[in-house]
Amino acid sequence: MARPTTPIALAVAAGVLLAGCGTDAPAPAAQPEEGTRSVVHALGTTEITGTPERVVVLDSGELDAVTALGVVPVGAVETEGLLDELAATHGFDADDVAVVGSIAEPDLEAVAALQPDLILTNAVRHEAIHEQLSALAPTVQAAELGAVWQENFLLDAEALGMTERAEEILADYERRVEEIGAAWGDPGATEVAVLRFMGGDQIRAYARGSFVGSVLEDVGFRWPAALDTTDNRVELTAESLDLVTSDVVFWSPGFSDGGAAESASLMAGELWTSLPPVQAGGAHEVDDSRWFLGLGPTGAGLVLDDLAEITASR
Repeated sequence: MARPTTPIALAVAAGVLLAGCGTDAPAPAAQPEEGTRSVVHALGTTEITGTPERVVVLDSGELDAVTALGVVPVGAVETEGLLDELAATHGFDADDVAVVGSIAEPDLEAVAALQPDLILTNAVRHEAIHEQLSALAPTVQAAELGAVWQENFLLDAEALGMTERAEEILADYERRVEEIGAAWGDPGATEVAVLRFMGGDQIRAYARGSFVGSVLEDVGFRWPAALDTTDNRVELTAESLDLVTSDVVFWSPGFSDGGAAESASLMAGELWTSLPPVQAGGAHEVDDSRWFLGLGPTGAGLVLDDLAEITASR
């Protein structure tokens, strides 16, 4: 992707994105705070002066976070379709964001060429290269992935000097969670499962410790006993699908051709059709990039959008 001509773009007001994807003309993002901030993060304390204007993000959660705040980064790692989803949601041009390698292997030369003044990522991914990143620009790394996405979002917002706006976004998220829970009726009486087909007979059942699991738990849903864990996920195969005893199952064919082929083959057979949620009409296909890649407020808003639609169709 081409190097951008404008380092920061003011996208939609992030509160609007959580209220639903269909919006009118975008409103400007809140102005960042000025001054010097000492940002405490997983790998130390980073001093950030003024308003960062050339932000590079090296994980999907950080990409979601900054664009939710109206900041279009100058560079980001490849995120399997997430950038296009975020661009469509927030109204910016994905071609304005330079690709700087993958999450597993960021291209540090490409990062350096962008002359960033802030790098945001996660220590789960990039603790080993923190010194190299810090030599290029002030670097802030969150400690964990998954259910802690709100904490990570606030950390990214602090680094950008946009804490107040982030708090407004999270307050709007809480409002929507309550509305959808009320519309569902009694989510606490509903057990859910979230399946993602990865290919090669690998099926991930996302649990309460995952990003999407935390959103569903916030709404009030429960998990069947075999899948009820604070871990990120439970690894399943076709033969262990009988652990999915929930009332509802949300499933994705994944982002790979292997996952799509596996899910299509499996769903034609009894291992799938005999599952309680499938027999009860409670199986719902979901979009992989919306449910599993965002890991931030935009992704959470998209999950809530889908839940609202599913709730209305019940």
